[in-house]
Amino acid sequence: MFRKMMRGVAVAAVLLAAGAVQAQDFSAARLSDGIRTISDDSFQGRYPGTEGERMTLAWLQAQYEAMGLQPGGPNGQWLQAIELKRYTPEGTATVSWTGPDGQAHALESGKDFLIRAATNDGRANIQGAGLVFVGYGITAPERNWDDYGDADVRGKVVLVVQGEPDGDLFNGQYTTNHASIAAKADQAFRRGALGMVVVNPVTSTDPAWTRSVRGNGRTRSLTPGAADLEFSGSMNRDAIQPMAIASGLGHQLFAGYASGSFKATDLPGITLDIQASETIDTLVTHNLLARIEGSERPNETIVYSAHWDHVGGAEQHPGGTGDVIFNGAWDNASGTIGVLETARQFSQAPRPKRSIVFAHMAAEEMGLLGAYGYASDPVWPLETTVADINIDMLPLSAPTRDIAIFGKGQNDLEDRLEVLAQAEGRYVTDDREPEQGYYYRSDHFPFARAGVPALMPWHGVDLDEGGTAVGLPAYRAKFGADYHKPSDEWSADLDFGSAVENLTLLYRLGLDLANGTDWPAWKPTSEFGAVRARSDDARQ
Repeated sequence: MFRKMMRGVAVAAVLLAAGAVQAQDFSAARLSDGIRTISDDSFQGRYPGTEGERMTLAWLQAQYEAMGLQPGGPNGQWLQAIELKRYTPEGTATVSWTGPDGQAHALESGKDFLIRAATNDGRANIQGAGLVFVGYGITAPERNWDDYGDADVRGKVVLVVQGEPDGDLFNGQYTTNHASIAAKADQAFRRGALGMVVVNPVTSTDPAWTRSVRGNGRTRSLTPGAADLEFSGSMNRDAIQPMAIASGLGHQLFAGYASGSFKATDLPGITLDIQASETIDTLVTHNLLARIEGSERPNETIVYSAHWDHVGGAEQHPGGTGDVIFNGAWDNASGTIGVLETARQFSQAPRPKRSIVFAHMAAEEMGLLGAYGYASDPVWPLETTVADINIDMLPLSAPTRDIAIFGKGQNDLEDRLEVLAQAEGRYVTDDREPEQGYYYRSDHFPFARAGVPALMPWHGVDLDEGGTAVGLPAYRAKFGADYHKPSDEWSADLDFGSAVENLTLLYRLGLDLANGTDWPAWKPTSEFGAVRARSDDARQ
């Protein structure tokens, strides 16, 4: 009863303060109808590059045109083309190293090393590159950690260790983005390295190594905006140790890299020769962007994002029996329609002072590729993008006291959301699964990686009626039954009570940002604050 009273007081306060024209009116019926439309079998699982993509984007464009919104894509268009390059090894890569005595030593592909060409042209041709061991390959000013120091790695190959330091200096048992291979590659590329080799501390016969060998030849997609190294790969202990010995460092090469006082070190007299090539095919898909231009500061932008794609149907899942269309009603027709309905509310309210972009991202299921494509070639400058609010899988349950978010503790958007939630007798909590690293796994992350404060709400489980004792097992059961399965379909029985409440809060958060003058900030321990700081002058 208390919560219902608080909710009523909060709504009344908004009406009195802003006028009825600015009140939110998210409709469970509209959410349901929209999800039903784009998760219909005729959309064939909304796979990028298919008729399902065309139908989805055409339908979304028609909705925005009916609302009177502007196209938000490049050159006044609705769509932003995203080229997805897919790489397949061509022949066998070759690697050899030369020691101080001038003797060349050939390494065996699969037994000693795994190498993939990483450049946009699919070719790696490296002759006589020096080798530098950079420990974890992490520079984290927020944690007073710098493996590179003053090392000059231009034109060289860096050796890095997997993961990040243990203990509370980083994030305890749960890793930060610094541990990712992509982040290590970014650091290496920024400093002018030609390539990166990950040290795998196992022998060539270890099952962990042999599993990696089996997967190395698969076709893979290049992440738009990824570090443009000539190659990336890994070597096992058996391959690296002879190089360490020949350099004169021996077992001391790996001593102390986790101490905090380690600095990068060259392997004296050791050079690498590497040749690798890959064939490339390109799939073109599209983001769709709609925009409301700000009345006073149009160059400052709030983004609401959601991915429109899912994992397809019979063509993408050959050999299946029964229902082979993965409709993706929850993932992520729900978020797509959530963003659309948020735009509807803004279209009916007074024009905001800052601009708002409603971004429907492609190819999230392939690795956040549409969002990475936007972040690497933004239509609206990231330096003056205020925040990204990403919606991936709206909560499909009765109302909850909690609004869960991914990555709690990253930035102050969660604090602003907490104030709005408390006004309704609700509270912000984490996603209860920190070991999953969800903050790094949806379309808000490419924004965060580029320094833009980003918020990703998730499914609350503290039900108004029944609490977590009922809500948590119900959520786990639904996730286990439907996530990435053909059973993720629209049903008239879907409950949008929590979705409506969450969307209302996210609308109010965006409204405050759009009519404000300040800039959300990363918290002191976030790995993304240093990236944002590079563009501070643009926000003065």
